[in-house]
Amino acid sequence: MEFTPTLPIRLLIVDDDPQIRAMLAEYLSTFGMQADGVEGGAEMRQAMAATAYDLVILDLSLPGENGLSLCRELRAQTDVAVIMLTARAELADRVVGLEVGADDYVTKPFEMRELVARIHTVLRRSRGNGAESRRAAPSGHELRFGDWRLNTTLRQLVDRDDVVVPLSNAEFRLLLAFVEQPNRVLDRELLINQARGRGLDVFDRSIDLLVSRLRQKLRDDPRDPTLIRTVRGEGYVFTATLEG
Repeated sequence: MEFTPTLPIRLLIVDDDPQIRAMLAEYLSTFGMQADGVEGGAEMRQAMAATAYDLVILDLSLPGENGLSLCRELRAQTDVAVIMLTARAELADRVVGLEVGADDYVTKPFEMRELVARIHTVLRRSRGNGAESRRAAPSGHELRFGDWRLNTTLRQLVDRDDVVVPLSNAEFRLLLAFVEQPNRVLDRELLINQARGRGLDVFDRSIDLLVSRLRQKLRDDPRDPTLIRTVRGEGYVFTATLEG
């Protein structure tokens, strides 16, 4: 079953090739999506300031500011979904893309219908359209630990001041695995399976990067973590006590 929003899906295509932007926008419009196209970082910021987008299609190999730096900026400032386009298929590129917060990767050349399927999949997993950091909604099932609440219905991490901390889809799934199995050592294979979403590859090395990012967002000192501890040679253990 495909993702069926009540409003048209709003997309931003960031690619320095005007023909690719026009081709993608035209094709995606046949699926009821509204797509704007920009050529680089400056234009992306202007468009993001003016419009609430559901998803950004971001080319990795942009001149000047590359797609990785722009993805890192988007993830730090918003919770918009991101699909990266790349002509490179090496493992290192996928790991780095996951590290900076991309929700999915599509390698050029790709089938247009595949991109549409990936868009629906990413949005189906997402917490909600245009969900930037904001005051948390009260609805949904919550798991509480320390100064944090994880709303499993809205897929939101909420701090003690009731402010949402953005999580990528892989980060959410990984944190949920930890919270649902506290004080149990979870090996990397299990965590890979938990963090992997449909159409998204997660690798052994990338789990360490995801854990590092989760610690940062949970404000867990990486030199002496108190929430997610490393068990050398085995994996990780979530040591917080769940409340309620």
